[in-house]
Amino acid sequence: MASERRIAGPCQAWPEDSAFIREVLDRIGDKWTVLTIGTLSAGSLRYSDLQASIPGISQRMLTQTLKHLERDGLITRTAYAEVPPRVEYELTDLGRSLMDAVTAMVGWAAAHHREVADNRAASELTGVGRGKAAVSASAG
Repeated sequence: MASERRIAGPCQAWPEDSAFIREVLDRIGDKWTVLTIGTLSAGSLRYSDLQASIPGISQRMLTQTLKHLERDGLITRTAYAEVPPRVEYELTDLGRSLMDAVTAMVGWAAAHHREVADNRAASELTGVGRGKAAVSASAG
């Protein structure tokens, strides 16, 4: 007789809104979002300073990330009528409310990057997945 399926996890708490909540999680969990919010935690920055502070981000990805964060109310964009034009980005209160989570994620990545790299290297040598488990099971 089949056992009753047990459903668990955070999605059970909000089934009506789960699609939108997943979309928000996708936005705030994106690496460029995490790095952008973390970088803006020190205060407002101009676009060029923000780009220089996030190694590896392209102009296109930074522009796209900033537009999404502004749309979601996590940052503000202030354009100054100067020559040359100056634009600064700053976290809103909502954006600042993410700082504990962002700091924890960045800290975890910094603390465990070597372990993850070692696991990836070991996986390259031994393989991962069902094939490996099947070989181990048939060998025993």
